[in-house]
Amino acid sequence: MIHVENLTKYYNDLCAVDQISFDISKGEIMGLLGPNGAGKTTTLQILTGFLRPTSGKIRVKDYSIDEDSLQIKKLLGYLPESAPLYHDMLVHDYLDYVANIRRLDSSKKIPRIRQLADLCGISEVMHKTINELSKGFKQRVGLAHAMMDDPEILVLDEPTSGLDPNQIIEIRDIIKQIGQEKTVILSTHILSEAEATCDRIVIINKGKIVANDSTQILKQSAGGNKLINLSLKNAEFESVKQHLASISKISDIIKVSDNNDMLNLKLTCKSSADIRGDIYKKVIQTDWILLEMHQETQTLENIFRELTREN
Repeated sequence: MIHVENLTKYYNDLCAVDQISFDISKGEIMGLLGPNGAGKTTTLQILTGFLRPTSGKIRVKDYSIDEDSLQIKKLLGYLPESAPLYHDMLVHDYLDYVANIRRLDSSKKIPRIRQLADLCGISEVMHKTINELSKGFKQRVGLAHAMMDDPEILVLDEPTSGLDPNQIIEIRDIIKQIGQEKTVILSTHILSEAEATCDRIVIINKGKIVANDSTQILKQSAGGNKLINLSLKNAEFESVKQHLASISKISDIIKVSDNNDMLNLKLTCKSSADIRGDIYKKVIQTDWILLEMHQETQTLENIFRELTREN
């Protein structure tokens, strides 16, 4: 649905976006992650037509951003990090105003406002001024604004920034519900939210894409070592080290604790190996009792830090 090819943006001599390319499928929720200044907001502003790229191609459906920017804007709903709301207006009056600007037919306007109020969970505050609302409810009103003319693509810049944990979960649930019917692009610095919400994640660092895949595949392909936690009964640390030494893919064994006849170990192995079967075969050759064995999964936070750390 969206094709981005070699997108580049310079501000004088500063390269904010450096030849990035990616595709977004219809009905996909894509997360755009990166440290501050990585180029996330610049990328979104180019996609939504607020900025012109220095070079590169963007196609949305059959439209080119160079030749059909107005048509592309009609397909998009955009919620910037600070939603541009009129704080002295009632929520209902504000959405009515937005509907008029978007030239919604009068017969469709009232049903659409009610539909969005229900979808975004703002029915109970429609009679309040926007200034009275919490930041979480203001974001919901901003979402309703962005969704007014039923865009096919929704672009969200830091939609959960500054919200408390309960508000974050509420906005996340709304985004996931919207994502069942629409293509969603969101930038965020909250990694757990990206993991819980997005089908795919693109990580940008210094204007370049350093990762582009689902969180599951990113974790599977992440560099570094895998860790296995092993709990044994009736076992001594030195004996275990010696017995498991023949498994060549184990690079280190660390004793975590040794309490009440239970030995807890952390094993480090090469990233491409799943050696739990080998460990099990070794353990059953002894009189040790295997209480627990599980492999730690890579976290998105660790992957993000590895890909965006300074050299």
